[in-house]
Amino acid sequence: MTYQISIPASGHQFSAKASDNLLESAIAAGVNLPYGCRNGTCGSCKGDILSGSVHHEDYAAGALTEAELAAGKALFCCAYPLSDLTLACREIRADIIPPRILPARVERKEQLAPDVMALFLKLPSGEQLKFMAGQYLEIILKDGKRRAFSLANAPHANALLELHLRLIPGGQFTEYVFNEMPEKAILRIEAPFGSFFLREDSSKPIIMVAGGTGFAPIKGIIEHMLHNNIKRPISLYWGAHAQQDLYMTALAQAWAAAHDHIHYIPVLSNPLATDNWQGRTGFVHQAVLDDFAQTGLANYEVYCCGAPAMVEVAHADFVAAGLSDDAFFSDAFNYAKPTPKPSS
Repeated sequence: MTYQISIPASGHQFSAKASDNLLESAIAAGVNLPYGCRNGTCGSCKGDILSGSVHHEDYAAGALTEAELAAGKALFCCAYPLSDLTLACREIRADIIPPRILPARVERKEQLAPDVMALFLKLPSGEQLKFMAGQYLEIILKDGKRRAFSLANAPHANALLELHLRLIPGGQFTEYVFNEMPEKAILRIEAPFGSFFLREDSSKPIIMVAGGTGFAPIKGIIEHMLHNNIKRPISLYWGAHAQQDLYMTALAQAWAAAHDHIHYIPVLSNPLATDNWQGRTGFVHQAVLDDFAQTGLANYEVYCCGAPAMVEVAHADFVAAGLSDDAFFSDAFNYAKPTPKPSS
């Protein structure tokens, strides 16, 4: 069964099969809805069902509350049409690059921290991946499962695609990368994905919040801005457990030293005794709230990337501190199946 989906605000229409979620159908039709994880974790693709009905597959409890569901909101990456639909939702720039599948060779691996590995992938001769800084790719495993990783390089530096992988104990793919994957291994990737990229039509100062390997896409965005001489003020907060987890802190310090408009604030939640840490401690998003308690966040944009719980709490607390809801851009890293929710 195929249904017609309408977005009156933009005039866009597309078809959606009952077997395809709304986000998949929109992407296939070239309708650019915002999204991040595509698995019901981050909440980026949330919108309103103005007419018609959908049913949801599993999603994370924090991504769509019971109150939002009752009010007619839906997560488009997990919502399947039961009828023709009319939607109210945000759309993003029209020049989004459609994803495509490509082979990629592992040019080299570089261990950045005890549990963080950089993978550098090379595409076939004559191929280039067009993407926007901050987007992600998916590695397609032999069994058809996929693993998503943010691109840590900027689009202008695309001779190799750079990924930062955190070792997940028991994780099928990351265990393979750390313990078995040889250099020159061939992978299949699909890219680019995601709406975590710089809004270049804005002049607002930027607060960037990274948790762990959430630094990867933020690195790509900052390098893109430096390459293109975009000098919007940046306050970069990077949170981690211990000092060794700030695996590229020297790079962030170099940015701040070389550019007056970049400020770098590392924050450790559980520094080791051997760290002799004299810097900020606690939760990284709380450091932002503390620093902007007087001015508030109304005049800022926030780019936040890390674990779903951190992103969710940061979003709620930043909006409460005056940040406009449409000035919060996020990419939530999800390592496990979302908490099941009943179908609606």
